[in-house]
Amino acid sequence: MAERQGVQSVETGIAVLRALAAAREPLTLKSAAERSGLVPAKAHRYLVSLIRAGMVEQDPLSGRYRLGQGAVEVGLSAIAGLDVMEFAEPAIAALRAELDETVLLAVWGNHGPVVVRWADSGRPVTTNIRTGSVMPLLSSATGRAFTAFLPETQTDGLVAAELERAPHLEKAWRTALADTRKHGMSRVGGDLLPGVAAFAAPVFDANGDTVSVIAVLGREGEFDAEWDGVNAQALREATIRLSRRLGYRAGG
Repeated sequence: MAERQGVQSVETGIAVLRALAAAREPLTLKSAAERSGLVPAKAHRYLVSLIRAGMVEQDPLSGRYRLGQGAVEVGLSAIAGLDVMEFAEPAIAALRAELDETVLLAVWGNHGPVVVRWADSGRPVTTNIRTGSVMPLLSSATGRAFTAFLPETQTDGLVAAELERAPHLEKAWRTALADTRKHGMSRVGGDLLPGVAAFAAPVFDANGDTVSVIAVLGREGEFDAEWDGVNAQALREATIRLSRRLGYRAGG
């Protein structure tokens, strides 16, 4: 199929906006031009037009350029229309296909993590967890990932209730929580289900909030449970891509 005709000037203007959006601070004309792949004179003309349209602002003292209110409003509108479920579906399918391990997606509910998607691998694990299951916070990889990355105000009550029922788990759970924050994901090996190992990692939105957790699980002995192994690396990359798709910028 022939490539559809576009408007070159619009594409160039968007390249300038992307350069400003990717910067951590306002840019000089020279920097904006270099990052946009333009000569300074041409970049200046585009910046003038973008300022008139409210998409860019120029600091009157430093002369540097940054995104304007118009660009902010467009960005916020795009973020508001994002649905984690819409983008998570293909992410889960791709992860299952890559690893041939069972993959689940969970979101935070009134009573803790709720499994909302479940994708069996070619060698499914024996478990009674399915869509709609509420996962424990102390012993599941999913629960530990939520507990590690959600505000404590959201998790404290449920954690206290679980510890009251199983106080012997507290020491191991706190150690696992520290490991989860260190590695950016949680790991279990038979903690919840005998013979089942799992990793779980958070997905962040544009505000840096944890909006879901993706977990990969399989049979112990067959499942690569190393922190730097295939399963952990693939899960880490999948959640990073999904978080970026939702507008998250690490360190921003």
